[in-house]
Amino acid sequence: MTNEEYIITNREADVRSLALKKVPEGVNALWCLQQIEGYQIAKKKLPHWADVKDLWYPPRLSMEQCSSEQAAEYKQHIVQRLAAQCRHSQFTDITGGFGVDFSYMAKGFDKAIYVEQQEQLCLAALHNMPLLGIPNAVVRNMDSATYLEEETARREGQDTANDVSIIYTDPARRSVSGRKTIAIEDCTPNIAELQHTILSIATYAVIKLSPMLDITQALRTLKGVSEIHIVSLKGECKELLFVLSSKAGENDGITCHCANLGTRDSLFRCTYSTNSAPQLLSADANMTGMALYEPNASIMKAGVQDKFATAYGLQKLHPMSHLYVSHNTAPDDIPARRFRITAVSDFSKSGIKEILGSARQGNLTVRNFPSTVAELRKRLKIKEGGSEYLFATTLSNGKHALIKCCAL
Repeated sequence: MTNEEYIITNREADVRSLALKKVPEGVNALWCLQQIEGYQIAKKKLPHWADVKDLWYPPRLSMEQCSSEQAAEYKQHIVQRLAAQCRHSQFTDITGGFGVDFSYMAKGFDKAIYVEQQEQLCLAALHNMPLLGIPNAVVRNMDSATYLEEETARREGQDTANDVSIIYTDPARRSVSGRKTIAIEDCTPNIAELQHTILSIATYAVIKLSPMLDITQALRTLKGVSEIHIVSLKGECKELLFVLSSKAGENDGITCHCANLGTRDSLFRCTYSTNSAPQLLSADANMTGMALYEPNASIMKAGVQDKFATAYGLQKLHPMSHLYVSHNTAPDDIPARRFRITAVSDFSKSGIKEILGSARQGNLTVRNFPSTVAELRKRLKIKEGGSEYLFATTLSNGKHALIKCCAL
């Protein structure tokens, strides 16, 4: 039996069970198990890749760290829009990795360069890119700093400034010891040190960073930022993308893009600056029947929830609660969870008894409230689940309230 026959025969089988079995003569067990495991991960994370015959998959860690297909497609739209503003048509990824982002973003460019320091990943890229429709990919086996040094030296004395459209980088967020890192300066390569060199070569730089990174701190470190993209997938913030422009001026505004992929949420855009404060709802107002909105994870991460409220004409329950209401129902694709308020009470025993009734289940959320979900669930004696939603929060007069809703 050949490796290919073994992989095809067993690609839906449990990898752990296969590892305990004897493989047929002529089969490279380690390689085949890696390919089977890679294919199984790709089926969920990269379904279009999984449909491509004969792809080579890397070890599990690279598969786990690579972008999802939806996130890669989102980045493809960014670079295609930026490329339309450039005189040249070259895309370079200086941290190629498994090549998922590269395979999407490189499409449409006259020249595409993949740079990666791990030889195994370079060999996979050489094999995979033609199969993925990128026959013009140039693969360079070196670290990103060395590549940038060579490119800088090549340009000395030549009129080649910014002759690359876009340089993309996804710095490794692990230290030598394997510890996860978040700060830009702690990642490899250190973009804080390399950003000037990158923008001397490319018109734009697109930098992928940890979703845990503080955006305000990142803006202090990165120069020439023209766009910030906060990318979530089905409500979970996955990555931050910073677009740096060699043409950006100090007074140019920064556009914030909040995306929640895999949902009906529309893309929310605004200028990244001081928030405009929406109108506060009076604590005495009758909220029963009103629509309630909780902005999605990308908007909350960006800290532009008040701009979101202003854009949709919503009122705020409290300056720090980040829950918004309106008498009219917003569009179905509003980038927020949508609810209809059915009852509101204070936290007196009688109020809680009246709003909960005999219910012993509820989807509980706390916003600007002095208890955790676990603590409050114990106090209310309810389990998670069911069709009703409960929000424990603080109103504009500083009093606590329990708001019962149904989903819209």
